[in-house]
Amino acid sequence: MTSEPAPGRRLKFYGLNDIGTYHQLDHAEKVLDLFDPLATERSISDIIELYNAQLFIEKALHPQSLSDEQRAARQALRPKLLKVVAKFFNTLDDNNFADVIHDVDYEYQSDLLQLFAKFNVYDRCAASTVLPTLNAMHVSLGELLEDKSLVQHYDQEVRALILADSGNAEFLVRKHLENNAQQSVHLPSSLTLDDQRTLMNSYVDSDDPNPNYVKLISLAPLHKGDVVDAKLKLKARNKHRHWTEEFFKENTGIATGCTVAINDEQTEPAELKMEGMVANFSYSRRWLEDTLDYPSILNNFLYVFEFANYHMLLTLPSYRAQLGVLEQLIGVEAKGSYIFDSAFRSKEGSSSLQTAFYRDYLKSKDIEIESVIAWFFSVYLKDEFGALNFRFTPSSTASTYLEKCRHTFAEMESVLRQFALYAEEGELDIELLIIKSEQVSYKNIPSLLKGKYAYPSSNQDVHFVLHLLFSNQSDLTYINENMQGDNAANLLINHEVSYDDFADYQKASVDYLIDQSVLKNTGQRIVFANPRQFLALRDIANDEVASYYHYSTESRAAIDELVERGWLVRRESLLSEAESSYFNYYLNKAEFTNGPDLRNKYMHGSNVDAANEQEHFSTYISALKLLIALVIKINDEFWLRSVQTDN
Repeated sequence: MTSEPAPGRRLKFYGLNDIGTYHQLDHAEKVLDLFDPLATERSISDIIELYNAQLFIEKALHPQSLSDEQRAARQALRPKLLKVVAKFFNTLDDNNFADVIHDVDYEYQSDLLQLFAKFNVYDRCAASTVLPTLNAMHVSLGELLEDKSLVQHYDQEVRALILADSGNAEFLVRKHLENNAQQSVHLPSSLTLDDQRTLMNSYVDSDDPNPNYVKLISLAPLHKGDVVDAKLKLKARNKHRHWTEEFFKENTGIATGCTVAINDEQTEPAELKMEGMVANFSYSRRWLEDTLDYPSILNNFLYVFEFANYHMLLTLPSYRAQLGVLEQLIGVEAKGSYIFDSAFRSKEGSSSLQTAFYRDYLKSKDIEIESVIAWFFSVYLKDEFGALNFRFTPSSTASTYLEKCRHTFAEMESVLRQFALYAEEGELDIELLIIKSEQVSYKNIPSLLKGKYAYPSSNQDVHFVLHLLFSNQSDLTYINENMQGDNAANLLINHEVSYDDFADYQKASVDYLIDQSVLKNTGQRIVFANPRQFLALRDIANDEVASYYHYSTESRAAIDELVERGWLVRRESLLSEAESSYFNYYLNKAEFTNGPDLRNKYMHGSNVDAANEQEHFSTYISALKLLIALVIKINDEFWLRSVQTDN
């Protein structure tokens, strides 16, 4: 996202989703007011500025003060602007190319390449003219590769540029391996698979490759015909491991992690004390001893260990809202990889340690967690909700951890198949369950509730509103030292902010939110137009979803309005999309390439060392954690349905 243009900067259309565009509405009007279609003395930058000005007209972006007649006059001006731009670029050829474009403003270089393609300049000018001139102007190879038309017209010449430096393998990594790369990369058709593999091998072998890109290569999926093969993947993995070891020889890093302990004097069920980046959890012995009945044991995972929030959405998955500013700026994501960030790592560490701690504590009281889970399915669901025939068979206490893992993963799939059949048929027919043998798809496990979750739609307005209100990168987070917030929502909630308190460059964003009926100007302060809709949008920003039936009747009506508006869509499934992705990350390769693939390894017996009990114990703790998470979600389903039935 761009900031407000500095004085003297040229007009630039950054796109409909960029606040920088809206900051320049008045600037665009000034450029249009000064436009003379008969003028002849214009530089290349003047021409590109006019092209940007007509984009504001094309997208109907004007100051609110313009009347309908003035807006119509602007629309009538657009063909004249395009005619001037086209006439200028149609005069470019090998003879005048370098002289005309050499002094283009730096911020217009990307526009320049787009206009070359739009007006067929590459058909009239040779690569020997265009490429050296652009190089002299410091147009990077990355910018050239963003231009599909240039790459296609100058195929062999661009191939030579790419192969000239092993560092250019980074463009191949962005193209093939990086998720949501900020720059698009087009490769010449003459650049063969052997060319690309040779370049990437040279890059990994070089003295100073970027560790982030080496890591992406090491995480690449292996498919026949892909640019990364097994040997290159292994080489990159070893290179990254060596780099990490060498780095920490010289850098001690920051201590992170967590501890758990039982406190005899503590009255609160749980307390957390942070020492730097180390989380120290302590639990009341009296509380633990008073909650040894099976329902309370399961509730402790909810309310003491906080495996889910107040809407019964799991806290365990990785959520983009938790991604830190630095991680957003410098992190790179591999295509097909689950997002790792510090918040996710911290929660994974603490939840695994809490599960192992509680399992050991319960064992000291002759209670097995698996027995509690078996009680939930066979007794609780029947007695509380009339759901018959559910079964979970605990693993034998005499089993090794390897055997426990294999058994637990099989039982996990069994209870999910049971629930799916119950949701589809309204009852659990064991004979029908035996006949049906579909593999579990975590994203498609049905729900007992229609339209259980509300998600943002593809409508750009809702994504823009979510960014403006809840992103720490929004330009509405700061008024002055006394009025600021982590995001715009916190700023408006915690401070009495009037419209005039905002700087001029911020008012375009505030006006947009007012136009979208998200904010309201009372005269004294800016407030939320519909607090119930705001709360739903806030939950969606944090959890990537709103669990519809956990809201009051009035709040559901507010969500329904957003659905009718096209901002939200409602879908049903047992797990939210973020939750199902979390299970897929852990258990299989259906969605991600960097997960431990635990279900497949243990169910198929691949890469499992029977003697490595510590590894199997760690896997068993993960299996228990996932099972508890499923119990939470299934219980929520039955409870919500019962409430709806009662109502």
